[in-house]
Amino acid sequence: MKRAYRLAASGALAATLIAGGAAAAVAAPASAHTAPSAAQPAAKPALTAQASTGAVKAWQEFRVSGKASGIKAGTTVTLQQKQGAKWVSLPAKVAVNKSLSYSMRVKLGIKGKNALRVVGGGAVSPQFTVTVR
Repeated sequence: MKRAYRLAASGALAATLIAGGAAAAVAAPASAHTAPSAAQPAAKPALTAQASTGAVKAWQEFRVSGKASGIKAGTTVTLQQKQGAKWVSLPAKVAVNKSLSYSMRVKLGIKGKNALRVVGGGAVSPQFTVTVR
């Protein structure tokens, strides 16, 4: 088994050298898992968020949607509302899809300007506002 691996590795090395990729020839085999280097750090988790409208009637449904980066598909994102000095999670959650976007239906009942944000996967979106009349 070791001999077969060495032959495969040397064959890949020879093919790389013939192709003119001497720099790539000294790299680890493709099957080896390596940590991101300092030159290429892992993408920092980030979320965007926006409401489908800026003003709604109390308990009128609207959508909050956005995009994710540095977050795996399937990660749950949650809508939060600022209540006083605290951010409170609302019962509005959805998973990020394969294209790293999300969209959730929301209803708010607290009248006035509502400061909102989306959190999940170690990221926090910028704050946005929806006014409830």
